[in-house]
Amino acid sequence: MSDAENPDGASEFREDEPTDSAEEFEPIEVFPESESMDLRPGSDDCYKCSTCDTSCPVAAVDDEFPGPKFQGPEQWRLKRKDDRDIDESVMSCSNCMRCDSACPSDVPLSQMHNTARGSFVDEQMDKLSREYVRNRILSNYRTLAALGSKVPRLTNFVMGLGVTKLFNEKVLGITSEREFPEFATETFREWWEKRGGPDVERDDKRVAYFHGCYSNYNTPEVGKAMVRVFEAFGYEVLVPPQKCSGTPMFANGMLDDAERAAETNVAELAAAIEGGADVIASCTSCSLSLRQEYPELFDFEGTASVAANTYEALEYLRVHEDLEGALADAEVDDAAFAYHAPCHARNQGLDGQAVELLDALEGANAEDVGDSCSGISGTYGWKEEKYDVSMEIGAEMFDHMEAADAETGLTECPTCAMQMEHGTGYEIRHPLQVIEEAVVGADAA
Repeated sequence: MSDAENPDGASEFREDEPTDSAEEFEPIEVFPESESMDLRPGSDDCYKCSTCDTSCPVAAVDDEFPGPKFQGPEQWRLKRKDDRDIDESVMSCSNCMRCDSACPSDVPLSQMHNTARGSFVDEQMDKLSREYVRNRILSNYRTLAALGSKVPRLTNFVMGLGVTKLFNEKVLGITSEREFPEFATETFREWWEKRGGPDVERDDKRVAYFHGCYSNYNTPEVGKAMVRVFEAFGYEVLVPPQKCSGTPMFANGMLDDAERAAETNVAELAAAIEGGADVIASCTSCSLSLRQEYPELFDFEGTASVAANTYEALEYLRVHEDLEGALADAEVDDAAFAYHAPCHARNQGLDGQAVELLDALEGANAEDVGDSCSGISGTYGWKEEKYDVSMEIGAEMFDHMEAADAETGLTECPTCAMQMEHGTGYEIRHPLQVIEEAVVGADAA
Protein backbone atom coordinates (compact mmCIF):
# COMPACT_ATOMS: atom_id res chain seq x y z
CA MET A 1 0.00 0.00 0.00
CA SER A 2 1.28 3.44 -0.84
CA ASP A 3 2.21 5.95 1.83
CA ALA A 4 -0.26 8.20 0.05
CA GLU A 5 -2.86 7.51 2.71
CA ASN A 6 -3.90 9.93 5.38
CA PRO A 7 -2.60 8.19 8.51
CA ASP A 8 -4.86 10.05 10.90
CA GLY A 9 -7.97 10.03 8.69
CA ALA A 10 -9.36 13.17 7.10
CA SER A 11 -12.46 12.78 9.21
CA GLU A 12 -10.42 13.78 12.27
CA PHE A 13 -9.04 17.15 11.18
CA ARG A 14 -9.12 19.74 13.95
CA GLU A 15 -8.11 23.37 13.89
CA ASP A 16 -5.51 22.82 16.61
CA GLU A 17 -3.86 20.04 14.64
CA PRO A 18 -2.71 21.42 11.28
CA THR A 19 -1.94 18.88 8.63
CA ASP A 20 1.21 18.84 6.52
CA SER A 21 0.06 17.47 3.19
CA ALA A 22 3.60 16.90 1.94
CA GLU A 23 4.28 14.59 4.87
CA GLU A 24 0.98 12.75 4.57
CA PHE A 25 1.21 12.05 0.87
CA GLU A 26 4.93 11.56 0.34
CA PRO A 27 5.44 9.46 -2.79
CA ILE A 28 7.50 6.33 -2.23
CA GLU A 29 9.82 4.12 -4.20
CA VAL A 30 8.35 0.79 -3.28
CA PHE A 31 11.30 -1.43 -4.15
CA PRO A 32 14.49 0.67 -4.44
CA GLU A 33 16.65 -2.43 -4.90
CA SER A 34 14.97 -3.14 -8.23
CA GLU A 35 16.07 -1.24 -11.33
CA SER A 36 12.75 -1.82 -13.10
CA MET A 37 9.14 -2.17 -12.00
CA ASP A 38 9.66 -5.70 -10.65
CA LEU A 39 7.31 -6.32 -7.75
CA ARG A 40 8.48 -9.83 -6.94
CA PRO A 41 10.54 -8.76 -3.90
CA GLY A 42 7.43 -7.27 -2.28
CA SER A 43 5.68 -10.62 -2.24
CA ASP A 44 7.86 -11.56 0.74
CA ASP A 45 6.06 -8.98 2.88
CA CYS A 46 2.81 -10.93 2.56
CA TYR A 47 2.34 -13.51 5.31
CA LYS A 48 -0.86 -14.96 3.85
CA CYS A 49 -3.26 -13.66 6.49
CA SER A 50 -6.00 -13.34 3.82
CA THR A 51 -7.22 -10.02 5.25
CA CYS A 52 -7.17 -8.59 1.73
CA ASP A 53 -9.35 -11.43 0.45
CA THR A 54 -11.97 -10.89 3.13
CA SER A 55 -12.13 -7.17 2.25
CA CYS A 56 -12.53 -7.78 -1.50
CA PRO A 57 -16.10 -7.11 -2.74
CA VAL A 58 -15.56 -9.12 -5.94
CA ALA A 59 -14.31 -12.22 -4.10
CA ALA A 60 -17.35 -12.00 -1.81
CA VAL A 61 -19.79 -12.61 -4.67
CA ASP A 62 -17.73 -14.27 -7.43
CA ASP A 63 -16.56 -17.77 -6.49
CA GLU A 64 -14.33 -17.94 -9.56
CA PHE A 65 -12.28 -14.87 -8.59
CA PRO A 66 -9.23 -15.99 -6.57
CA GLY A 67 -8.92 -12.70 -4.69
CA PRO A 68 -6.27 -9.98 -4.26
CA LYS A 69 -3.78 -12.17 -2.39
CA PHE A 70 -3.41 -14.43 -5.40
CA GLN A 71 -3.55 -11.56 -7.88
CA GLY A 72 -0.74 -9.75 -6.06
CA PRO A 73 1.81 -11.56 -3.86
CA GLU A 74 1.10 -15.11 -5.02
CA GLN A 75 1.49 -14.27 -8.71
CA TRP A 76 4.76 -12.45 -8.07
CA ARG A 77 6.05 -15.41 -6.02
CA LEU A 78 5.28 -17.69 -8.96
CA LYS A 79 6.97 -15.32 -11.40
CA ARG A 80 10.07 -15.34 -9.24
CA LYS A 81 10.31 -19.12 -9.57
CA ASP A 82 9.79 -19.23 -13.31
CA ASP A 83 8.66 -17.08 -16.18
CA ARG A 84 4.92 -17.71 -15.82
CA ASP A 85 2.15 -15.87 -17.60
CA ILE A 86 -0.14 -13.56 -15.68
CA ASP A 87 -3.38 -15.34 -14.74
CA GLU A 88 -6.29 -13.95 -16.77
CA SER A 89 -8.41 -13.60 -13.62
CA VAL A 90 -6.51 -10.38 -12.91
CA MET A 91 -8.94 -8.72 -15.33
CA SER A 92 -11.78 -9.48 -12.90
CA CYS A 93 -10.25 -7.20 -10.26
CA SER A 94 -12.40 -4.08 -10.05
CA ASN A 95 -9.54 -1.83 -8.84
CA CYS A 96 -11.54 -0.71 -5.79
CA MET A 97 -8.20 -0.81 -3.88
CA ARG A 98 -9.82 -1.89 -0.60
CA CYS A 99 -7.09 -4.49 -0.28
CA ASP A 100 -4.51 -1.71 0.11
CA SER A 101 -6.25 -0.34 3.17
CA ALA A 102 -6.87 -3.80 4.62
CA CYS A 103 -3.32 -5.16 4.41
CA PRO A 104 -1.55 -5.11 7.82
CA SER A 105 1.87 -5.48 6.17
CA ASP A 106 1.64 -2.59 3.70
CA VAL A 107 2.07 -4.90 0.72
CA PRO A 108 1.51 -2.72 -2.39
CA LEU A 109 -1.36 -4.86 -3.63
CA SER A 110 -3.02 -2.42 -6.02
CA GLN A 111 0.36 -1.57 -7.52
CA MET A 112 0.90 -5.27 -8.10
CA HIS A 113 -2.54 -5.60 -9.65
CA ASN A 114 -2.06 -2.57 -11.92
CA THR A 115 1.30 -3.85 -13.09
CA ALA A 116 -0.03 -7.38 -13.63
CA ARG A 117 -3.00 -6.12 -15.64
CA GLY A 118 -0.70 -4.02 -17.78
CA SER A 119 1.53 -7.03 -18.46
CA PHE A 120 -1.47 -9.23 -19.24
CA VAL A 121 -2.92 -6.74 -21.72
CA ASP A 122 0.41 -6.04 -23.40
CA GLU A 123 1.63 -9.62 -23.67
CA GLN A 124 -1.36 -11.97 -23.56
CA MET A 125 -4.56 -10.25 -24.68
CA ASP A 126 -5.60 -10.51 -28.31
CA LYS A 127 -5.68 -6.92 -29.58
CA LEU A 128 -8.45 -7.83 -32.04
CA SER A 129 -10.65 -9.42 -29.39
CA ARG A 130 -14.00 -7.94 -28.40
CA GLU A 131 -12.80 -7.64 -24.80
CA TYR A 132 -9.73 -5.61 -25.73
CA VAL A 133 -11.65 -3.26 -28.06
CA ARG A 134 -14.42 -2.78 -25.47
CA ASN A 135 -11.95 -2.14 -22.64
CA ARG A 136 -9.99 0.32 -24.77
CA ILE A 137 -13.20 2.24 -25.55
CA LEU A 138 -14.29 2.31 -21.90
CA SER A 139 -10.80 3.30 -20.74
CA ASN A 140 -10.67 6.23 -23.11
CA TYR A 141 -14.06 7.69 -22.27
CA ARG A 142 -12.61 11.20 -22.45
CA THR A 143 -11.85 10.81 -26.17
CA LEU A 144 -15.39 9.73 -27.00
CA ALA A 145 -16.89 12.30 -24.63
CA ALA A 146 -15.03 15.09 -26.40
CA LEU A 147 -16.69 14.02 -29.64
CA GLY A 148 -20.14 13.35 -28.19
CA SER A 149 -20.27 16.67 -26.37
CA LYS A 150 -19.95 18.54 -29.68
CA VAL A 151 -23.56 17.62 -30.43
CA PRO A 152 -24.83 16.67 -26.97
CA ARG A 153 -28.56 16.49 -27.69
CA LEU A 154 -28.04 14.25 -30.72
CA THR A 155 -25.56 12.06 -28.86
CA ASN A 156 -27.90 11.69 -25.89
CA PHE A 157 -30.77 10.73 -28.20
CA VAL A 158 -28.73 8.16 -30.13
CA MET A 159 -27.16 6.61 -27.01
CA GLY A 160 -30.61 6.26 -25.45
CA LEU A 161 -32.03 4.23 -28.33
CA GLY A 162 -32.74 0.55 -27.72
CA VAL A 163 -30.95 -0.40 -30.94
CA THR A 164 -27.81 1.42 -29.76
CA LYS A 165 -27.88 -0.39 -26.42
CA LEU A 166 -28.40 -3.72 -28.19
CA PHE A 167 -25.50 -3.03 -30.53
CA ASN A 168 -23.23 -2.04 -27.63
CA GLU A 169 -24.04 -5.25 -25.77
CA LYS A 170 -23.93 -7.75 -28.63
CA VAL A 171 -21.00 -6.28 -30.52
CA LEU A 172 -18.92 -4.54 -27.84
CA GLY A 173 -19.92 -6.31 -24.65
CA ILE A 174 -21.18 -3.12 -22.92
CA THR A 175 -24.27 -3.91 -20.87
CA SER A 176 -27.63 -2.73 -22.16
CA GLU A 177 -29.02 -2.64 -18.62
CA ARG A 178 -27.62 0.81 -17.86
CA GLU A 179 -28.65 4.20 -19.15
CA PHE A 180 -25.74 5.96 -20.81
CA PRO A 181 -24.89 9.16 -18.89
CA GLU A 182 -26.14 12.26 -20.66
CA PHE A 183 -23.76 14.90 -21.93
CA ALA A 184 -24.31 18.43 -20.70
CA THR A 185 -25.32 21.01 -23.29
CA GLU A 186 -22.43 23.15 -22.05
CA THR A 187 -19.25 21.57 -20.70
CA PHE A 188 -17.54 22.89 -17.60
CA ARG A 189 -14.62 24.23 -19.63
CA GLU A 190 -17.00 25.98 -22.04
CA TRP A 191 -18.70 27.61 -19.05
CA TRP A 192 -15.31 28.55 -17.63
CA GLU A 193 -14.19 30.21 -20.86
CA LYS A 194 -17.51 32.00 -21.31
CA ARG A 195 -17.26 33.22 -17.70
CA GLY A 196 -13.83 34.67 -18.45
CA GLY A 197 -11.89 32.58 -15.95
CA PRO A 198 -11.59 33.26 -12.22
CA ASP A 199 -13.58 35.92 -10.41
CA VAL A 200 -10.91 36.13 -7.70
CA GLU A 201 -7.23 36.89 -8.35
CA ARG A 202 -4.77 36.30 -5.51
CA ASP A 203 -1.15 35.25 -5.34
CA ASP A 204 -1.37 33.92 -1.79
CA LYS A 205 -4.49 31.73 -2.11
CA ARG A 206 -4.50 29.79 -5.34
CA VAL A 207 -5.70 26.33 -6.38
CA ALA A 208 -5.52 24.41 -9.64
CA TYR A 209 -8.71 22.46 -10.31
CA PHE A 210 -8.39 18.97 -11.76
CA HIS A 211 -12.00 18.53 -12.84
CA GLY A 212 -11.63 15.17 -14.56
CA CYS A 213 -13.72 13.90 -17.45
CA TYR A 214 -17.14 13.47 -15.89
CA SER A 215 -17.40 16.90 -14.26
CA ASN A 216 -16.41 18.45 -17.54
CA TYR A 217 -18.65 16.60 -19.97
CA ASN A 218 -21.53 15.24 -17.89
CA THR A 219 -21.96 17.06 -14.57
CA PRO A 220 -20.49 20.56 -15.00
CA GLU A 221 -22.66 21.66 -12.06
CA VAL A 222 -20.17 19.89 -9.78
CA GLY A 223 -17.26 21.83 -11.26
CA LYS A 224 -19.18 25.09 -11.00
CA ALA A 225 -19.97 24.36 -7.36
CA MET A 226 -16.30 23.72 -6.66
CA VAL A 227 -15.28 27.03 -8.25
CA ARG A 228 -17.93 29.07 -6.42
CA VAL A 229 -17.25 27.50 -3.03
CA PHE A 230 -13.51 28.10 -3.27
CA GLU A 231 -14.01 31.64 -4.50
CA ALA A 232 -16.31 32.24 -1.54
CA PHE A 233 -13.33 31.41 0.66
CA GLY A 234 -11.13 33.87 -1.27
CA TYR A 235 -9.23 31.49 -3.55
CA GLU A 236 -8.13 32.14 -7.09
CA VAL A 237 -9.09 29.06 -9.11
CA LEU A 238 -6.99 27.97 -12.06
CA VAL A 239 -8.18 25.39 -14.59
CA PRO A 240 -5.07 24.05 -16.34
CA PRO A 241 -5.12 21.90 -19.49
CA GLN A 242 -5.57 18.24 -18.53
CA LYS A 243 -6.37 14.75 -19.70
CA CYS A 244 -8.08 11.83 -17.97
CA SER A 245 -6.60 10.98 -14.58
CA GLY A 246 -5.97 7.46 -15.87
CA THR A 247 -8.18 5.66 -13.36
CA PRO A 248 -10.20 3.69 -15.97
CA MET A 249 -7.00 2.92 -17.84
CA PHE A 250 -5.33 1.46 -14.75
CA ALA A 251 -8.41 -0.69 -14.11
CA ASN A 252 -8.28 -2.12 -17.63
CA GLY A 253 -4.53 -2.62 -17.94
CA MET A 254 -4.10 0.17 -20.51
CA LEU A 255 -0.92 1.48 -18.91
CA ASP A 256 0.48 3.03 -22.09
CA ASP A 257 -2.66 5.14 -22.41
CA ALA A 258 -2.46 6.03 -18.72
CA GLU A 259 1.19 7.02 -19.05
CA ARG A 260 0.46 9.40 -21.91
CA ALA A 261 -2.33 11.05 -19.96
CA ALA A 262 -0.25 11.23 -16.79
CA GLU A 263 2.67 12.87 -18.57
CA THR A 264 0.45 15.77 -19.65
CA ASN A 265 -1.27 16.05 -16.28
CA VAL A 266 1.96 16.03 -14.30
CA ALA A 267 3.56 18.68 -16.49
CA GLU A 268 0.56 21.02 -16.29
CA LEU A 269 -0.15 20.52 -12.60
CA ALA A 270 3.50 20.72 -11.57
CA ALA A 271 3.71 24.06 -13.40
CA ALA A 272 0.66 25.29 -11.47
CA ILE A 273 2.28 24.19 -8.21
CA GLU A 274 5.42 26.09 -9.15
CA GLY A 275 3.16 29.11 -9.56
CA GLY A 276 1.92 28.81 -5.99
CA ALA A 277 -1.17 26.64 -6.41
CA ASP A 278 -2.26 23.43 -4.72
CA VAL A 279 -4.10 20.83 -6.80
CA ILE A 280 -7.77 20.19 -6.02
CA ALA A 281 -9.97 17.37 -7.31
CA SER A 282 -13.72 16.95 -6.86
CA CYS A 283 -13.61 13.25 -7.77
CA THR A 284 -11.99 10.97 -5.18
CA SER A 285 -10.79 8.54 -7.86
CA CYS A 286 -8.98 11.40 -9.60
CA SER A 287 -7.32 12.58 -6.37
CA LEU A 288 -6.28 9.02 -5.53
CA SER A 289 -4.81 8.54 -8.99
CA LEU A 290 -2.70 11.71 -8.73
CA ARG A 291 -1.65 10.98 -5.16
CA GLN A 292 -1.00 7.26 -5.19
CA GLU A 293 -1.04 5.58 -8.59
CA TYR A 294 1.11 8.17 -10.38
CA PRO A 295 4.09 7.92 -7.99
CA GLU A 296 3.73 4.13 -7.84
CA LEU A 297 3.81 3.66 -11.61
CA PHE A 298 5.51 6.68 -13.20
CA ASP A 299 8.61 8.78 -12.62
CA PHE A 300 8.06 11.95 -14.67
CA GLU A 301 9.69 15.08 -13.39
CA GLY A 302 7.14 16.65 -11.07
CA THR A 303 5.30 13.44 -10.19
CA ALA A 304 6.33 13.62 -6.53
CA SER A 305 5.37 17.29 -6.30
CA VAL A 306 1.92 16.65 -7.77
CA ALA A 307 1.30 13.71 -5.43
CA ALA A 308 2.38 15.71 -2.38
CA ASN A 309 0.27 18.76 -3.23
CA THR A 310 -3.00 17.16 -4.35
CA TYR A 311 -6.13 17.24 -2.20
CA GLU A 312 -9.78 16.30 -2.46
CA ALA A 313 -11.75 19.56 -2.50
CA LEU A 314 -13.56 19.37 0.85
CA GLU A 315 -10.51 17.91 2.53
CA TYR A 316 -8.53 20.96 1.44
CA LEU A 317 -11.04 23.39 2.91
CA ARG A 318 -11.13 21.44 6.17
CA VAL A 319 -7.35 21.68 6.41
CA HIS A 320 -6.93 25.31 5.36
CA GLU A 321 -10.22 27.00 6.23
CA ASP A 322 -12.88 26.88 8.95
CA LEU A 323 -15.36 25.07 6.73
CA GLU A 324 -17.28 23.66 9.70
CA GLY A 325 -17.64 27.17 11.12
CA ALA A 326 -18.93 28.52 7.82
CA LEU A 327 -21.52 25.75 7.63
CA ALA A 328 -22.56 26.31 11.25
CA ASP A 329 -23.54 29.86 10.28
CA ALA A 330 -25.54 28.69 7.25
CA GLU A 331 -28.64 26.63 6.57
CA VAL A 332 -30.49 24.79 3.83
CA ASP A 333 -34.12 23.81 3.45
CA ASP A 334 -34.75 20.36 4.95
CA ALA A 335 -32.24 18.34 2.96
CA ALA A 336 -31.91 14.64 3.85
CA PHE A 337 -29.30 12.48 2.13
CA ALA A 338 -28.28 8.83 2.00
CA TYR A 339 -24.49 9.15 1.81
CA HIS A 340 -22.21 6.53 0.26
CA ALA A 341 -18.45 6.80 0.76
CA PRO A 342 -16.60 5.65 -2.38
CA CYS A 343 -13.91 3.01 -1.97
CA HIS A 344 -11.33 5.48 -3.30
CA ALA A 345 -12.39 7.99 -0.64
CA ARG A 346 -11.91 5.35 2.05
CA ASN A 347 -8.45 4.61 0.72
CA GLN A 348 -7.54 8.26 1.37
CA GLY A 349 -9.12 8.39 4.83
CA LEU A 350 -11.95 10.63 3.61
CA ASP A 351 -14.93 8.37 4.14
CA GLY A 352 -16.52 10.23 7.07
CA GLN A 353 -16.00 13.84 6.16
CA ALA A 354 -19.20 14.57 4.20
CA VAL A 355 -21.43 13.29 7.00
CA GLU A 356 -19.46 15.26 9.61
CA LEU A 357 -19.63 18.44 7.55
CA LEU A 358 -23.35 18.26 6.92
CA ASP A 359 -23.99 17.53 10.60
CA ALA A 360 -22.85 21.13 11.17
CA LEU A 361 -25.29 22.51 8.59
CA GLU A 362 -28.74 23.41 9.85
CA GLY A 363 -31.49 21.81 7.80
CA ALA A 364 -29.24 19.08 6.41
CA ASN A 365 -29.01 15.47 7.48
CA ALA A 366 -26.68 12.96 5.86
CA GLU A 367 -26.99 9.32 6.88
CA ASP A 368 -24.03 7.08 6.11
CA VAL A 369 -25.38 3.96 4.39
CA GLY A 370 -22.49 1.73 5.43
CA ASP A 371 -19.07 0.69 4.25
CA SER A 372 -20.13 -1.60 1.41
CA CYS A 373 -18.79 -1.09 -2.12
CA SER A 374 -21.21 0.35 -4.68
CA GLY A 375 -20.14 -2.40 -7.08
CA ILE A 376 -19.76 -0.39 -10.26
CA SER A 377 -16.05 0.44 -9.80
CA GLY A 378 -15.76 2.74 -12.77
CA THR A 379 -15.92 0.74 -16.00
CA TYR A 380 -16.28 -2.63 -14.24
CA GLY A 381 -20.07 -2.52 -13.91
CA TRP A 382 -20.47 -1.43 -17.53
CA LYS A 383 -19.11 -4.71 -18.84
CA GLU A 384 -21.86 -7.11 -19.92
CA GLU A 385 -20.26 -10.09 -18.18
CA LYS A 386 -19.70 -8.14 -14.93
CA TYR A 387 -23.07 -6.39 -14.67
CA ASP A 388 -24.74 -9.02 -12.47
CA VAL A 389 -21.68 -9.18 -10.21
CA SER A 390 -21.66 -5.40 -9.85
CA MET A 391 -25.33 -5.37 -8.89
CA GLU A 392 -24.84 -8.18 -6.38
CA ILE A 393 -21.99 -6.23 -4.79
CA GLY A 394 -24.15 -3.10 -4.68
CA ALA A 395 -27.21 -4.83 -3.20
CA GLU A 396 -26.23 -4.03 0.39
CA MET A 397 -25.77 -0.35 -0.45
CA PHE A 398 -29.15 -0.25 -2.22
CA ASP A 399 -30.87 -1.78 0.81
CA HIS A 400 -29.25 0.68 3.19
CA MET A 401 -30.15 3.62 0.97
CA GLU A 402 -33.78 2.58 0.82
CA ALA A 403 -33.86 2.08 4.60
CA ALA A 404 -32.43 5.56 5.22
CA ASP A 405 -34.75 8.47 5.93
CA ALA A 406 -33.89 10.15 2.63
CA GLU A 407 -34.69 9.92 -1.05
CA THR A 408 -31.63 11.77 -2.32
CA GLY A 409 -28.21 10.13 -2.53
CA LEU A 410 -24.88 11.78 -1.88
CA THR A 411 -21.39 10.75 -2.97
CA GLU A 412 -18.13 12.18 -4.34
CA CYS A 413 -17.65 9.55 -7.06
CA PRO A 414 -19.43 9.95 -10.42
CA THR A 415 -19.64 6.24 -11.20
CA CYS A 416 -20.81 5.43 -7.67
CA ALA A 417 -23.50 8.04 -8.34
CA MET A 418 -24.48 6.15 -11.52
CA GLN A 419 -24.82 2.92 -9.54
CA MET A 420 -26.75 4.56 -6.71
CA GLU A 421 -29.24 6.08 -9.14
CA HIS A 422 -29.46 2.86 -11.15
CA GLY A 423 -30.20 0.72 -8.10
CA THR A 424 -32.62 3.03 -6.29
CA GLY A 425 -33.92 5.65 -8.71
CA TYR A 426 -32.85 8.40 -6.30
CA GLU A 427 -31.47 11.73 -7.39
CA ILE A 428 -27.75 11.80 -6.55
CA ARG A 429 -25.80 14.92 -5.61
CA HIS A 430 -22.19 15.77 -4.84
CA PRO A 431 -21.40 17.19 -1.35
CA LEU A 432 -19.94 20.28 -3.03
CA GLN A 433 -23.37 21.10 -4.46
CA VAL A 434 -24.94 21.07 -1.00
CA ILE A 435 -22.14 23.18 0.43
CA GLU A 436 -22.44 25.61 -2.48
CA GLU A 437 -26.12 26.08 -1.67
CA ALA A 438 -25.22 26.79 1.96
CA VAL A 439 -22.25 29.14 1.63
CA VAL A 440 -22.87 30.76 -1.76
CA GLY A 441 -26.61 30.48 -2.35
CA ALA A 442 -28.89 28.48 -4.59
CA ASP A 443 -29.04 31.17 -7.28
CA ALA A 444 -25.28 31.50 -7.90
CA ALA A 445 -24.40 32.34 -11.50
